[in-house]
Amino acid sequence: MSAAAKATLGGTCLFALGTIVFVHFQQQAEKAAMHQGVIRDMEQQRIKRERQLDFDMQRVLEEEYKREQNVRSTVDPRDTTSSTTSTK
Repeated sequence: MSAAAKATLGGTCLFALGTIVFVHFQQQAEKAAMHQGVIRDMEQQRIKRERQLDFDMQRVLEEEYKREQNVRSTVDPRDTTSSTTSTK
C-alpha cells in the first residue's frame, strides 16, 4: 500500500470517527436541552394548577360570602325614590 493510500485511509477514518463523536455529543446536548424544556413545562403546569386552585377557592369563598351577607345591586329597578320623580 502506498503512502498516499495510507494517508487517505487514515484521513477518512479520522474524519468518520470525528463525525461520529460530533454527532454523539450533539445528540447529548439536544437531549439535555429537551430535558430542560420538559422540566420548564412541568413547572409551568404546576404553577397553572396552583393558580386554578386559588381561583376556584376564591370563587367558593365569594359564593359563601354572598350567601352569608345581604348583598343587593346598587341599581334596583324597584327603587321608587329615584331623582326622576320630584315633588313640587
